[in-house]
Amino acid sequence: MELRVMTIQDKEIIKALFSDVFTNEPWNDDWSDQAQLDAYITDLTGQSYSLTFGFFEGERLVAVSMGHVKHWYTGTEYIVEEFCVDRTMQGQGIGSAFLKEIETYLAGKGITHFFLQTEDTVPAYSFYLKNGFQEMIGHVSFSKKIEA
Repeated sequence: MELRVMTIQDKEIIKALFSDVFTNEPWNDDWSDQAQLDAYITDLTGQSYSLTFGFFEGERLVAVSMGHVKHWYTGTEYIVEEFCVDRTMQGQGIGSAFLKEIETYLAGKGITHFFLQTEDTVPAYSFYLKNGFQEMIGHVSFSKKIEA
Protein backbone atom coordinates (compact mmCIF):
# COMPACT_ATOMS: atom_id res chain seq x y z
CA MET A 1 0.00 0.00 0.00
CA GLU A 2 1.20 3.50 -0.79
CA LEU A 3 0.17 6.85 0.72
CA ARG A 4 -0.26 9.66 -1.79
CA VAL A 5 -1.29 13.26 -1.38
CA MET A 6 -4.25 13.90 -3.65
CA THR A 7 -5.69 17.07 -5.17
CA ILE A 8 -8.84 18.26 -6.88
CA GLN A 9 -7.48 16.71 -10.09
CA ASP A 10 -8.22 13.33 -8.44
CA LYS A 11 -11.84 14.27 -7.78
CA GLU A 12 -13.47 11.60 -9.97
CA ILE A 13 -11.78 8.61 -8.34
CA ILE A 14 -12.38 10.14 -4.90
CA LYS A 15 -16.08 10.62 -5.70
CA ALA A 16 -16.42 7.01 -6.83
CA LEU A 17 -14.94 5.55 -3.62
CA PHE A 18 -16.66 8.05 -1.32
CA SER A 19 -20.07 7.51 -2.91
CA ASP A 20 -19.77 3.72 -2.82
CA VAL A 21 -18.85 3.70 0.87
CA PHE A 22 -21.30 6.26 2.18
CA THR A 23 -24.39 5.30 0.18
CA ASN A 24 -24.27 1.85 1.78
CA GLU A 25 -24.50 0.46 5.33
CA PRO A 26 -24.08 1.73 7.96
CA TRP A 27 -24.33 5.27 6.55
CA ASN A 28 -26.97 5.04 3.81
CA ASP A 29 -26.39 8.65 2.75
CA ASP A 30 -28.28 9.81 -0.33
CA TRP A 31 -25.64 11.14 -2.73
CA SER A 32 -27.84 10.75 -5.82
CA ASP A 33 -27.55 14.49 -6.55
CA GLN A 34 -24.33 14.35 -8.55
CA ALA A 35 -23.96 18.15 -8.64
CA GLN A 36 -24.10 18.25 -4.84
CA LEU A 37 -21.58 15.40 -4.58
CA ASP A 38 -19.25 17.15 -7.02
CA ALA A 39 -19.51 20.43 -5.09
CA TYR A 40 -18.86 18.64 -1.77
CA ILE A 41 -15.74 16.85 -2.99
CA THR A 42 -14.55 20.10 -4.61
CA ASP A 43 -15.05 21.89 -1.27
CA LEU A 44 -12.94 19.27 0.51
CA THR A 45 -10.14 18.89 -2.03
CA GLY A 46 -9.96 22.20 -3.86
CA GLN A 47 -9.11 24.79 -1.21
CA SER A 48 -5.67 26.23 -0.52
CA TYR A 49 -5.70 24.62 2.95
CA SER A 50 -7.13 21.25 1.80
CA LEU A 51 -5.13 18.13 2.54
CA THR A 52 -6.37 14.90 1.01
CA PHE A 53 -4.65 11.53 1.27
CA GLY A 54 -5.22 8.42 -0.75
CA PHE A 55 -4.08 4.92 0.09
CA PHE A 56 -3.34 2.95 -3.05
CA GLU A 57 -2.88 -0.69 -3.90
CA GLY A 58 -1.05 -0.26 -7.18
CA GLU A 59 -3.23 2.23 -9.04
CA ARG A 60 -6.41 1.31 -7.15
CA LEU A 61 -7.62 3.84 -4.56
CA VAL A 62 -8.62 1.78 -1.50
CA ALA A 63 -8.96 4.51 1.14
CA VAL A 64 -9.25 8.28 1.28
CA SER A 65 -8.97 10.96 3.95
CA MET A 66 -10.21 14.45 3.08
CA GLY A 67 -9.56 17.32 5.41
CA HIS A 68 -7.71 20.54 5.90
CA VAL A 69 -4.90 22.14 7.83
CA LYS A 70 -5.73 24.58 10.60
CA HIS A 71 -3.19 26.69 12.42
CA TRP A 72 -4.17 26.91 16.08
CA TYR A 73 -2.51 28.23 19.24
CA THR A 74 -1.78 24.67 20.43
CA GLY A 75 -0.13 23.77 17.12
CA THR A 76 -1.09 22.96 13.58
CA GLU A 77 -3.96 20.51 13.18
CA TYR A 78 -5.14 18.17 10.44
CA ILE A 79 -8.93 18.22 10.60
CA VAL A 80 -10.49 15.23 8.86
CA GLU A 81 -13.87 15.84 7.30
CA GLU A 82 -14.22 12.44 5.61
CA PHE A 83 -12.35 9.15 6.01
CA CYS A 84 -13.28 5.90 4.32
CA VAL A 85 -11.98 2.53 3.21
CA ASP A 86 -13.27 0.55 0.24
CA ARG A 87 -16.16 -1.59 1.50
CA THR A 88 -14.61 -4.78 0.11
CA MET A 89 -11.42 -4.18 2.09
CA GLN A 90 -12.79 -3.12 5.48
CA GLY A 91 -11.84 -5.23 8.49
CA GLN A 92 -8.42 -6.15 7.05
CA GLY A 93 -6.31 -3.55 8.88
CA ILE A 94 -6.11 -1.20 5.90
CA GLY A 95 -7.76 1.69 7.73
CA SER A 96 -5.36 1.36 10.68
CA ALA A 97 -2.35 1.16 8.35
CA PHE A 98 -3.65 4.20 6.45
CA LEU A 99 -4.01 6.20 9.68
CA LYS A 100 -0.43 5.31 10.69
CA GLU A 101 0.91 6.43 7.32
CA ILE A 102 -1.01 9.71 7.56
CA GLU A 103 0.27 10.31 11.09
CA THR A 104 3.87 9.73 9.97
CA TYR A 105 3.39 12.19 7.11
CA LEU A 106 1.81 14.79 9.39
CA ALA A 107 4.58 14.48 11.98
CA GLY A 108 7.13 15.08 9.24
CA LYS A 109 5.34 18.31 8.33
CA GLY A 110 5.23 19.55 11.94
CA ILE A 111 1.49 18.96 12.31
CA THR A 112 0.82 18.21 15.96
CA HIS A 113 -2.87 17.23 16.18
CA PHE A 114 -5.24 14.95 14.30
CA PHE A 115 -8.92 15.93 14.76
CA LEU A 116 -12.12 14.32 13.48
CA GLN A 117 -15.74 13.75 14.40
CA THR A 118 -17.92 10.68 14.05
CA GLU A 119 -21.10 9.30 15.50
CA ASP A 120 -20.87 7.08 18.57
CA THR A 121 -23.38 4.60 17.13
CA VAL A 122 -21.37 3.52 14.07
CA PRO A 123 -18.42 1.11 13.72
CA ALA A 124 -16.10 4.04 13.02
CA TYR A 125 -16.37 5.06 16.68
CA SER A 126 -14.65 1.94 18.00
CA PHE A 127 -12.21 1.99 15.05
CA TYR A 128 -10.92 5.43 16.06
CA LEU A 129 -10.69 4.47 19.73
CA LYS A 130 -8.73 1.35 18.77
CA ASN A 131 -6.33 3.55 16.79
CA GLY A 132 -5.46 5.84 19.70
CA PHE A 133 -7.96 8.65 19.26
CA GLN A 134 -9.51 10.00 22.44
CA GLU A 135 -13.05 11.20 22.84
CA MET A 136 -13.13 14.90 23.71
CA ILE A 137 -15.23 15.02 26.86
CA GLY A 138 -17.14 18.27 27.11
CA HIS A 139 -16.81 18.96 23.39
CA VAL A 140 -20.17 19.20 21.67
CA SER A 141 -21.29 19.86 18.13
CA PHE A 142 -24.23 22.10 17.33
CA SER A 143 -26.43 22.27 14.27
CA LYS A 144 -29.41 24.36 13.30
CA LYS A 145 -31.58 23.94 10.23
CA ILE A 146 -32.16 27.23 8.47
CA GLU A 147 -35.80 27.68 7.53
CA ALA A 148 -36.47 29.64 4.35
